[in-house]
Amino acid sequence: MREIVFDTETTGFEPGEGHRIVEIACLELLNQIPTGRRKQFYLNPERDVPEAAFRIHGLSGEFLRDKPKFVEIVDELIEFIGDSPLVAHNAEFDMRFLNAELGLVKRATLPLDRAIDTVRLARQRFPGSPASLDALCKRFAIDNTQRTLHGALLDAQLLAEVYLQLLGGPQTGLSLTSAAEEAARAALSVVGRIIRPARPHAATAEELAAHAAFIAKLKDAVWLG
Repeated sequence: MREIVFDTETTGFEPGEGHRIVEIACLELLNQIPTGRRKQFYLNPERDVPEAAFRIHGLSGEFLRDKPKFVEIVDELIEFIGDSPLVAHNAEFDMRFLNAELGLVKRATLPLDRAIDTVRLARQRFPGSPASLDALCKRFAIDNTQRTLHGALLDAQLLAEVYLQLLGGPQTGLSLTSAAEEAARAALSVVGRIIRPARPHAATAEELAAHAAFIAKLKDAVWLG
């Protein structure tokens, strides 16, 4: 099964107030294993970046001024996403912004139920415990020391690790174990089919006499009945 873990950084909290995406990143999982395929874009939001937002992600209007607009990358983004489920932390937020951007360029929006919300998964698994990305990284001993600022690519990478832990841990170990067990079974099967070489010589007269004497000492040997 293919899934896409994604994250966005924005100029604010409400797309309905004119806020826009300034960074979006997507990572591919295949059967719950990261493939290394990813897409990441810094975007010109076609507006200013408020100081409050800059303090969160560090992306200034000056830095973003020469970056592509969403309309310029939408085809590449949608092609990468395909029809795969989307995994996001507080998925409603990211989906609202993504759909707002799609609406601005007259593209079909994505249904919210297509998204898997890791905040909801975390609260179901650990009721009453903090469910922020940093808190979950700490719980699962995932190194997030580089996360001094929010960044869509870094956060998507961390979220992919968190998501796999929320599902019970990465599946690579299970795959390797299964492969090892299969190899062991195959080896045992081969061993069972080995034809042992014939004895290179017949028993001597002395060996036959010793064997007869040993058998004579046995009481009620079943093969003598």
